Amino acid sequence: MTNKTKISTRALAMAAPAVLLAIPLAFTASTASAQTAGGTTYMATLNPLNHASGSGMLMLQLTGNKAVVTEDVKGLAATFMKAPFPHVQHIHINGMGMCPTTAADKNGDGVISTTEGGAAYGGIGTTLSLTGDTSPAAGTDIKIAPSGAAFHYSRTITLDAATVASIKAGKAVIVVHGLDPTTLSAKAQAEPSDLVPSLPLAATSPALCGPLAVSQMTSVPGGSVNTGGGGTSGLQDPWLFAAGAGLAVAAGGALVLRRRISVEK
Repeated sequence: MTNKTKISTRALAMAAPAVLLAIPLAFTASTASAQTAGGTTYMATLNPLNHASGSGMLMLQLTGNKAVVTEDVKGLAATFMKAPFPHVQHIHINGMGMCPTTAADKNGDGVISTTEGGAAYGGIGTTLSLTGDTSPAAGTDIKIAPSGAAFHYSRTITLDAATVASIKAGKAVIVVHGLDPTTLSAKAQAEPSDLVPSLPLAATSPALCGPLAVSQMTSVPGGSVNTGGGGTSGLQDPWLFAAGAGLAVAAGGALVLRRRISVEK
């Protein structure tokens, strides 16, 4: 083996680890700098409650008391009284920062009402309305709520101090309300709403819930709603995708070095 061959072999051994280490580190650095430059990003995966079949993902980018909220939801109740079903939604605060379990159903009707779930996620801090008022006073205003089985929501909102404090403390929870009454027990279908007695219980009970947590993401992942198919499944672990790219680069480098070794032998 010539000296040139020894040098090339050594370079080959060093090339792959260097590339693989560099890719994740570069990704982490870029996302960290994005957060420090534009505030902090929080994400909530919205999981179903109360026999709901929907799902969703919400991103909140917080800078001072300004929140840029982006959300995608699907699979909710579609219609109510022959019109698109209004789904009031909120940032709940001052609870335990979590979603309720079935143990919260104190009256045994098979539904966790909004008040029964309050111990877990707290009261309304901010209403995620389409327009106008975002205070707790607008919490049950169906005229300014997103509606239908699926929707995309995007709005910049000024938050009050209590909501900001809860978000930073990891105690804020996103709750989307409104259930398909046909999925509930006969007892629950006959009950009035605990928030608006003129409405049925299904109209205001929680359908989706998810705690807000700090995220390295700077945008809602593609295909975040009902992920699991195609591509990188929403890039929930984007560094794995980057590492895959690193493997490809390393493999390409190894091929070039192997060819060099062959020529220099």
